[in-house]
Amino acid sequence: MAGIYIHIPFCKSKCAYCNFFSLASEKSMNNFVEALLNEIDCRKDYIDNEEVKTIYFGGGTPSLLPVCFIDKILNKINKIYNISPKAEISLEVNPDTVNRERLMDYKTLGINRISVGIQSFFDDDLEYLSRKHDSKHALQLIDDLKAVGFEKLTLDLIYGIPTQTEEKWNKNLDIFFSTGITHLSAYALTVEPKTILGQKIKNGVLKNVSEEDAVNHYRILVRRAKEEGFEHYEISNFAKPSYRSQHNSIYWNDEPYLGFGPSAHSYNGVSRQWNISNLSQYINYMGMSDEIVEKEILSIEDKYNEYVMTSLRTSWGCNVDRISEKYGDKYSRHFMKNIQGYLESDKMLQDDKRYFLTDEGMLFADGIAADLFF
Repeated sequence: MAGIYIHIPFCKSKCAYCNFFSLASEKSMNNFVEALLNEIDCRKDYIDNEEVKTIYFGGGTPSLLPVCFIDKILNKINKIYNISPKAEISLEVNPDTVNRERLMDYKTLGINRISVGIQSFFDDDLEYLSRKHDSKHALQLIDDLKAVGFEKLTLDLIYGIPTQTEEKWNKNLDIFFSTGITHLSAYALTVEPKTILGQKIKNGVLKNVSEEDAVNHYRILVRRAKEEGFEHYEISNFAKPSYRSQHNSIYWNDEPYLGFGPSAHSYNGVSRQWNISNLSQYINYMGMSDEIVEKEILSIEDKYNEYVMTSLRTSWGCNVDRISEKYGDKYSRHFMKNIQGYLESDKMLQDDKRYFLTDEGMLFADGIAADLFF
């Protein structure tokens, strides 16, 4: 089984914290879509006719793309790839870019999961993040999604925002849980140096993020999500039973995926490749030239490290038997030797041959993974 990701690089404006490839422009959409359709054609051998169980439109702001373009893209993918009749088809939307009519159009196209970039239900938090929508937009969109009848919905929230008190974070969670939506992605605000936010903090224009506040918000999130019956199945993701993100689970389960569009990544178990993060060059090559792609053939060591990094983020963790079978005994011995300290410090737990991070251990996931790399 495999997944397809489509990167739509257009935005109304650049959010201050965003470190993804995106442009505060809606120009060149026609040329972009033509290049994208050509790339979809020429990459068909990368996942070797695997059945595709998920299609994901991310960005950027995919909901800025006219519905007719989304229809073209889906038709092209369905003609060329082996798409499961039960495929999860997701699209990211921002609250200020869609209305009820457009949501109905999405449903007609076969899109069956909507991911909403809310970030916060408080306007001062949204202003700090340079988001274009306000809390009224966010609440209206949730009403519209329910009216249209999307069963699979997920919201994004951000915690650790300097304008966000503990009381406001709890209120954000109150509002989310009151909606009845079955999936939540919640991320700590991180400050990347080259972002607008990074520059504003450096210049003293905005207050910096407090790690102490972010850790406190995370602990509140984990506790409350469990109380509401949500499974904490990945560091930043929480779902009611049977409502996990099928697409993101492909990344964490070491399954193949194919990415289209500028900056999109692909992985097939043998190699990892990624497209250039430049829209003009991507369009000029019309998605057909290998000059838009950088590629890396993965060694056994790379594959082991990749497995450790992704599986440790999940509630199912690392399976030491799988490490032995797929990568060799020397890697399983290395893994077992290096996890002992984390087991003793209660940052990891064991269930038979499976080793996974505790809630507290997840706060140190990147460092723990790095210690386990070969």
